[in-house]
Amino acid sequence: MRRIGTALAAMMLAGGGLLAGTVPAVAAPTAVDCAVTWGSLDKTGDSVASRRLTDVRTGQHDCFDRLVFDAQGTAADPIGYTVRYVDVLHQDPSDVVVPIKGGAILEISLFSPRYDPATGQPYPPLPSVDVTGYRTFREFKFTGGSEGYTQAGLGVRARLPFRVFQTANHLVVDVAHTW
Repeated sequence: MRRIGTALAAMMLAGGGLLAGTVPAVAAPTAVDCAVTWGSLDKTGDSVASRRLTDVRTGQHDCFDRLVFDAQGTAADPIGYTVRYVDVLHQDPSDVVVPIKGGAILEISLFSPRYDPATGQPYPPLPSVDVTGYRTFREFKFTGGSEGYTQAGLGVRARLPFRVFQTANHLVVDVAHTW
């Protein structure tokens, strides 16, 4: 009796395989084109108005890791910034060296005060972000700031292409996984 049950199960599996052969094949996912033309030179955006930072967050994408700063104001108000590779990250204004993990360091300076200009009181601290497991990011730190600027450091795997752009109330820094 056991042999008949085993034989019946084998025929059902074989028949199921035949039926599966008549189903149209699903197309394989297409490869993502990660060719970038961003480069690794300094990026700068001018702003007349000072924008308060309200949040910072990160994300992972197929071709790059992303860092996003949220700012108060309207989408029409530009967010001033300078983003550049540095050999050593120095805290502004003390000039103290800030250690940061990674094979290369992006220094990010934002035209955004760390305190309320009307009262002189500091704004609530922004959250830290954990980049553990990211393909390109190694460490992110707010490092200082003065006279209406906020400074941060982003340790990355190597000196890779990056881009900076504003969308609505967000300043976006993307660092490519490869050249």
